[in-house]
Amino acid sequence: MNRPERLEAVPVNEYEWAYSLVDSSRISTFLISILLIVYGSFRSLNIEEEKNQQGQSTNENCSTASTIGQHTIDTTQAMFLPIGASVSLLVMFFFFDSMQMVFAVCTAVLATVAFAFLLLPMCQYIMGNCSSSSTKIPFACGRFTSAEILSFCLSVMLVFMWVMTGHWLLMDALAMGLCVTMIAFVRLPSLKVSTLLLTGLLIYDVFWVFFSTYIFNANVMVRVANRPAENPVGILVKDAPRLSLPGKFVFPSMHSAGHFSMLGLGDIVMPGLLLCFVLRYDNWKKAEANPTDLPPPPLIRGSLAQKVTYFHCSLIGYFIGLLTATVSSEVYKNAQPALLYLVPFTLLPLVVMAYLKGDLKRMWHEPFVKAHQPLEV
Repeated sequence: MNRPERLEAVPVNEYEWAYSLVDSSRISTFLISILLIVYGSFRSLNIEEEKNQQGQSTNENCSTASTIGQHTIDTTQAMFLPIGASVSLLVMFFFFDSMQMVFAVCTAVLATVAFAFLLLPMCQYIMGNCSSSSTKIPFACGRFTSAEILSFCLSVMLVFMWVMTGHWLLMDALAMGLCVTMIAFVRLPSLKVSTLLLTGLLIYDVFWVFFSTYIFNANVMVRVANRPAENPVGILVKDAPRLSLPGKFVFPSMHSAGHFSMLGLGDIVMPGLLLCFVLRYDNWKKAEANPTDLPPPPLIRGSLAQKVTYFHCSLIGYFIGLLTATVSSEVYKNAQPALLYLVPFTLLPLVVMAYLKGDLKRMWHEPFVKAHQPLEV
């Protein structure tokens, strides 16, 4: 979970930080991160709706993308995930040189599967006119549709080009696939679990960015994020480029040579999981709406808060949080823990809005239980 930062930032005048906000690298960071969260959230919602429809109509296996189970994070996992992330960070910090080939190979395999999932809707659209588009064909170790095979082959080609060139644009493309896949297949069940997870990751982020230097004499987060790995094809190809692993997005500036914006995958995925949760809740609440339901509380009746969905509220908060993190990195001229800004700006407005709408108790415990069913306390 790495921060937006600039390399060798030399102040030209006192308003340089303001000019940098409209730099191409900053704009790219904002657009890509928001689009990935929105797209990943709707992909998750579509997968869930497809599974529900197929569960009602048939017991036959669906396509590969739908049969992969969505993992729901429980309370225990939410509490221990920051600890596991800290252990993984330390392993990469101390043993990266001896294990970098393993990291590169594992990343390439995961990125291949994730980017194939990202390309699948496009391939389904392309193959939609084929009469046999839904027919499963034996391929490798299973049976897949022609669209799934096409998306996998295109993904393999992209990963191969990334390994051979190490280009930052290909790395960003693979990182997009990883973001969308994690948002689509990992679910938060309630606001309680969301708060535990995001609060723990906020503490994790702040510690490893601000305080790790006092213990390890280096900024562990930044060191791991910026360390390139040996290329697996270096054994066969001479002068193979070192690979910057797709655990972050890097957007070079088109106006200032040597400057770039960097944003870690966790700074998109973790808030994205919260937005995916509230999108599911908005959709569920709309589907369960009953004309005989109680009217909204007087505080919001007829107000703008009644019309704005939780998803829109959280998405606006994410944008403001990312903007605040960017301004902070420019003002202080060093790496910032983006979750320090993203978590409060996405979580707190959501909690306030849920309280005003009278949904806080339900969202905190069992948000997807029908109104006539008792809530667990």
